[in-house]
Amino acid sequence: MLACFKFIFIYYAIMVFQRKKKEAKNRAQMEFEFPRDRENDRNFHLGGKSFYFFDLDDNVVFLSTPIVIFNKHNGAEHFLTSHQFARHNKIIGKEGLYKDYTMDFCDFNGSFRNFRDQDFSMAQRITGKRQSFVKDIEHALNNQDHIWKAPSWNHFFHATYNNRPVSIITARGHREETIRDGIDLIVKEGHLPNTPNFHTIYAVSNPETRERLGGCREDYNVPELKYKAIIESVEKAIKEYGYSDYHRFGMSDDDPGNIDLITDAMVELKQKFPRMSFFVIQTYDNGFERREVLTNEIKTIVSKSESRLDQLNLFA
Repeated sequence: MLACFKFIFIYYAIMVFQRKKKEAKNRAQMEFEFPRDRENDRNFHLGGKSFYFFDLDDNVVFLSTPIVIFNKHNGAEHFLTSHQFARHNKIIGKEGLYKDYTMDFCDFNGSFRNFRDQDFSMAQRITGKRQSFVKDIEHALNNQDHIWKAPSWNHFFHATYNNRPVSIITARGHREETIRDGIDLIVKEGHLPNTPNFHTIYAVSNPETRERLGGCREDYNVPELKYKAIIESVEKAIKEYGYSDYHRFGMSDDDPGNIDLITDAMVELKQKFPRMSFFVIQTYDNGFERREVLTNEIKTIVSKSESRLDQLNLFA
């Protein structure tokens, strides 16, 4: 009996210590990052708003969610990070390191199964079973900031802190509430001052989202679905916030396979709304490229700076 009480006491003491350690960490972070003046939109005095669109993986956050590829000969599974997949996906099964592997597009057992939601039973929900995205966020937050904060993190923080309308446009296939739950965890852990002012959330591989974007009736790939999501997000912004010549829209993404179609979407929007401003930011590990879509040209600025604040300054 005495041993049992000792175990309970030690367990309780450990739990209290861990909670106080986390609270202290959050307080320190809050004191360091948040007490600053909130900034108005760049064109606030002219009636314009700035809208921030973000891809998630390797752009805002680095997560450990694996993509699975399968050996053509024996079916053995091999796991890739999203960064590895972005570098090799066009030649998987054709040439190079992964020429003997193939993709499986089944949502339940295939290559992207960890980027999809599971259908939990009532009992699983009651006992706190969580989707893989939320668990991956939690796992990432156990690491030091520089490990999980991706190149557009400061950009994302700035938009959230200043209550800018924020859109998430990701290749993932989760439900909207799952994306919100993951971001809410970042807020609860003290890395963001408040929940982002979500404008739209498009996880474009989600079956319901694909259908809404027309992707179930036509064979759209991820870049094409992101294209349509950007168009819809801008049109919704004008509907909800009213038209202004001084609105500004920017999308950041790390995947070169997406950038050209994102740029095409911004070109189409510039033709429709020629007085508004449209930007595309491609992020790299050691810098970024910013494209400003003008009426008759695309102005490109490339930075190899290690400072992520330079990206923020160019857009904001």
